[in-house]
Amino acid sequence: MDQKRLMLAIALSLGIMLVFQYAFQKYLPHPAPVPVQTAAQTQEASGTPANAAGPAAAASGPRLAIDAPKLSGSVLLTGAVFDDVVLKGYHETVAPTSPLVQILGSRGGDKPSYAQFGWTAVGNVKVPDDTSLWTASANKLTPQTPVTLSWDNGQGLTFQLLLSVDDRYMFTVNQQVVNHTGAAVQVFPWSRVVRDYKPIEQTSYILFDGPLGVFKDTLKQESYKSLKSDGARAPGGVAYSETSPGGWIGITDKYWLTAVAPDQSMNLTGSMSYGTVSDGDGGAYQTSFITAAPQAVAAGGTASLTSHLFTGAKVVKVLDAYQAEYGIPNFYKAVDFGHLYFLTKPIFFALDWLNSLLGNFGLAIIVFTVGIKMLFFPLASYSYRSMGKMKLVQPKIKALREQYKDDNAKLQQETMALYKAEKINPASGCLPMLVQIPVFFSLYKVIFITIEMRQAPFFGWIHDLSAPDPTNLFNLFGLIPFDPTHISPLLHIGALPIIMGFTMFLQQRLNPAPADPVQARMFQFMPLIFTFMLARSPSGLVLYWAWNNLLSVGQQWLIMRQAGNPRARVPAKI
Repeated sequence: MDQKRLMLAIALSLGIMLVFQYAFQKYLPHPAPVPVQTAAQTQEASGTPANAAGPAAAASGPRLAIDAPKLSGSVLLTGAVFDDVVLKGYHETVAPTSPLVQILGSRGGDKPSYAQFGWTAVGNVKVPDDTSLWTASANKLTPQTPVTLSWDNGQGLTFQLLLSVDDRYMFTVNQQVVNHTGAAVQVFPWSRVVRDYKPIEQTSYILFDGPLGVFKDTLKQESYKSLKSDGARAPGGVAYSETSPGGWIGITDKYWLTAVAPDQSMNLTGSMSYGTVSDGDGGAYQTSFITAAPQAVAAGGTASLTSHLFTGAKVVKVLDAYQAEYGIPNFYKAVDFGHLYFLTKPIFFALDWLNSLLGNFGLAIIVFTVGIKMLFFPLASYSYRSMGKMKLVQPKIKALREQYKDDNAKLQQETMALYKAEKINPASGCLPMLVQIPVFFSLYKVIFITIEMRQAPFFGWIHDLSAPDPTNLFNLFGLIPFDPTHISPLLHIGALPIIMGFTMFLQQRLNPAPADPVQARMFQFMPLIFTFMLARSPSGLVLYWAWNNLLSVGQQWLIMRQAGNPRARVPAKI
């Protein structure tokens, strides 16, 4: 019977491992997808900018060059489109020769994604559209040289975009209308961020990417899937609309953000919409702002609206600085710290500070883990002392099992009476693990979502703490020239997960074995199960778990030795 129960336990363990692999595979790090070529177009939506309709124009014509310390690229003067922005400080891979990250891409390319500013007129007033050719006051936009784009409608109105860029990731765009006519006109200034292709959705319980914004100090997130489905049922494809003073809106990826934050004193209507494309293979996902009321431009007068366009890396300190500088509400929420932000954000700042001292995020994780161990030392001390007592009473429990082997109710009663007499809390061994769960999850989230951890090296073969261990046991760590994951994703176990599993085995040796021998044998497989489960997790998380296990072994041995447990000196056999 015991053998059958053991085989059942092994089968259940393998089942857990398989369920974890296939149920959570999409949440684990994966190679970057191959870009999908699309023929995209946008579609006019009610409550969205008027010139959002029509096929996507090819990115041809004269351009205004952009050259800033952290950005380079250009603005297409036909339509005044921000459709070419490259981040100078970030590469696609850890290889220094790999391409730089391009956060905005031109229409007609592999990944058309852009920002644009314009006007919708009241009445028969000609406003610039996608075919309008703007004139630039200079050839290059830099932090030292702002540029004015101008377009004359031939009817006495001059539209201007006064552009400036700082030394990080923020553009300032002042939309001006100069009225040279003898009558007042009314216009609605608008701004938008568009992703004009079908994206690979990564939204999960650990990470959000897609359209988002803050309205009335409340974060709104709309996944690509829901935006497409809700937009298909809504007039003009508008899935969500909110009128509020100020706020910000845009589209986020795991590490990158493009967003518009207008004048925070203005009432604006923010919208998230979806427009279909001709080939049915993609869509135009759009987030936009438009003034809730028209701007009146008096005869001989000028009207203006200033907005800020962020297009760059979601560096936490940079977002916090912009939030304070421009009064952008909850701008830090572009980084998905989640519902446990009261833990995740402090953990991030602790790791970031330690990294500034040590120069290595891996060392920061190691020191951080020591700090967590010290913080919870009193609880661990109580738990380990209780487990030490449980080890000492194992012979008595075994005797009770023999005495009451045919009476489970009496066995449970006498066992609990023994625990009470020996002042043992059988659940105390779970306490250290329970208090670690929110810390573990928060650390996982920090490692997974923050760009500061992206491509952060450790030592040796670990070149990216946010990615899985690149080595693999099943090809003898690279000695055999083939990739076993082509057979199955399960066939990937790196050196660091193996080290983690071994440390878990060492920790298990110091714990008292469960009274049930079948449970004891099942627990023997837990290090192996967790090795497989964490094999494709970020290396930084596996490093934390392995180092935490080693500290637990030393802590447990020391506490049990101080408690006078002679068996603490020699690990008990399971």
